[in-house]
Amino acid sequence: MPAESTSSSDYFRVCSTCKKPIAFEAQYYRCSVSTCNRPKLALFFCSVPCWDAHVPEARHRDAWAEPTRAPSRVEWEAARAAEVEEDDSEAEADNKLPRERRVVTTRAEQLPRDVLVVVSKLKGFVKASSGFNTSDSVVDVLSDHLRRLCELAAEVAAADGRKTVLDRDFKTVLKSLQRS
Repeated sequence: MPAESTSSSDYFRVCSTCKKPIAFEAQYYRCSVSTCNRPKLALFFCSVPCWDAHVPEARHRDAWAEPTRAPSRVEWEAARAAEVEEDDSEAEADNKLPRERRVVTTRAEQLPRDVLVVVSKLKGFVKASSGFNTSDSVVDVLSDHLRRLCELAAEVAAADGRKTVLDRDFKTVLKSLQRS
C-alpha cells in the first residue's frame, strides 16, 4: 500500500492525478475499468476532471467515473487490520511449507508435432544448391531432428543454470554429435 494509506493519516487516500487528499466519508471517483481498480494499482480521483485526465494515458475505449464514498476512519482501520492479519497468516502458512523447486516437465505426446521448417524455403534451397527436387516426407524427418536438437540444447542451457537456450548451446550439441 502507498504511504498515504497508513492508519495515522488524516485522510483516506490522495487523488491519483492531482495528489489532493480525499477525506474520510467524502465522495471520490473510481474508474469503471477493472484494471484501474486492482489492489496494486488502485486509482482514486477527487473529481471527474482528475479522472478524465487519466483516460488518454490509460487508453480506455469505454470508461466512466464511478462516484464512490470513502469509508469512515473506523471502517478503514478495521479493514486495514484484517488485511494485516490475513497477510500474517499467509506468511505463516508459506513458512511452514517446504521450499522446493518445482520442475515442470512435458510429456512427448503433449508437445506439438507441427512442421518446424518453411517447406518452400527448404525446397528452394535444395533446388538452388544441387538442382534436385525434395520429397514432402523430408520435412517430417527434418522437423524431428530439429526437435531433438532443441531438446539437447535445452539440456545444455539447464546444465549451465540458464532458462534461455542460446546459439552456443546448439554449437555445443553439434560438436558433441560430430565427435560421436
